[in-house]
Amino acid sequence: MADIRKNTVHTLDITGYTTEGMGVARLEGRVVFVPFTVRGERWRVRLEKVNKNVAWGRGMESLLPSPERLESDCPLFGKCGGCQFRHMSYAEELRAKGQRIADALERVGHVKLDLPPVLGAENPLRYRNKVQFPVSLGKRGLSVGYYRGRSHDVLDAPDCLLQPEAVTRLRGAFKGWMEKYSVPAYDEGTGKGLIRHLYVRTNSRGESLVCVVVNGKRLPRSDDLAQSLRQAEPDLAGVVLNTNTRNTNVILGESYTVLWGRDWLEEELCQLTFRLSVPSFFQINRAQTQRLYALALDFAGLTGTETVLDLYCGIGTISLALAQRARRVIGAELVPQAIEDAKENARRNGVDNADFFCGDAGEVAQKLAEEGVRPQVVCVDPPRRGLSPEVPAILAGMSPDRIVYVSCDPATLARDVDRFAQLGYRAAKVQGVDLFPRTAHVETIVLLQRGNS
Repeated sequence: MADIRKNTVHTLDITGYTTEGMGVARLEGRVVFVPFTVRGERWRVRLEKVNKNVAWGRGMESLLPSPERLESDCPLFGKCGGCQFRHMSYAEELRAKGQRIADALERVGHVKLDLPPVLGAENPLRYRNKVQFPVSLGKRGLSVGYYRGRSHDVLDAPDCLLQPEAVTRLRGAFKGWMEKYSVPAYDEGTGKGLIRHLYVRTNSRGESLVCVVVNGKRLPRSDDLAQSLRQAEPDLAGVVLNTNTRNTNVILGESYTVLWGRDWLEEELCQLTFRLSVPSFFQINRAQTQRLYALALDFAGLTGTETVLDLYCGIGTISLALAQRARRVIGAELVPQAIEDAKENARRNGVDNADFFCGDAGEVAQKLAEEGVRPQVVCVDPPRRGLSPEVPAILAGMSPDRIVYVSCDPATLARDVDRFAQLGYRAAKVQGVDLFPRTAHVETIVLLQRGNS
């Protein structure tokens, strides 16, 4: 029997990954989590926390490195909480994500399908079209960057390989402006100070939109800020001030003021044009979202005669793509501003066969069912927590032929797939799509079919 206590060192083989991307080993019946290791490696591991059935360790010495191991290309990797996979090849990361999807569906969803490889990005670098930097003044001075893993300690980040170079330039100009004019950063502990976050959105045309989130109603030297940002990035479209005086972790407040330029960008997706304001939801990886939505259209199997119900429709991105091939699309979303954006996006794109309703997904579906609406296809793209418990039964009661489920969390997806199976809907196709390279997140799309269809 090995001595399995805190600070003891053991030789362990890494056999898999957690959902967060940590390596997994086993030690006399215990599961041991070891960050920044790669499947197939052997390590000398020091145990840092030991529970009855699980332990956490730190790799002290690599005894057998994997051919998939890489030297990290980011000086903040392991400190910043943004990336989990920069120590391995992208191919190995995709295999890990595919295994995560397969394990969740088999263990929780009781589904065993031949999963095709996860669709990886052609370029896993600089894909984020929206970045939100927390701003803090600490012992190391002014920091405009990212939180350390599992903390609210802000790391200053001069650059990030997930963000466009335009964002890097704008962040540098913004920090320089704060330092030049001694503009105070917000302090979460005291609730005092001014600058809470710097928000930057970009589009495929190379334009940028900046929003400064403040604990107040005004911004000193705002003309100087706009000038500095425009010099750093000539394709800047606008600078917006957002007021958030609440003691909250929610980034954006409800009040917006245009300081310079305009308060929106346009983006093209699936041959459609969308207008994006600061609070608009839009997937952060445009190229991979195109592939995801193309799969949604393929799984929906539309012929032009169908009524489609799209729950959690946001600003109507999937709805309007579906409307190009359906007779009618009905979109539902809980956020009122998103519904207004969806209606405006439909008008802007000349789409007249899409209707949008504001409300809870289950309540809207129930109301439509009571009105006799019987969609042939349902599409759902819920938040990370998945569908509310009552929603699968409501949707099954509408008797659609197909349900297309887009998910950002394999665990809640698998739970809901099992719920649908009990209601007569079986998983027929599954495909993972990597919208967030180098992070632990992965999107999955599943086609559920009724009965034996």
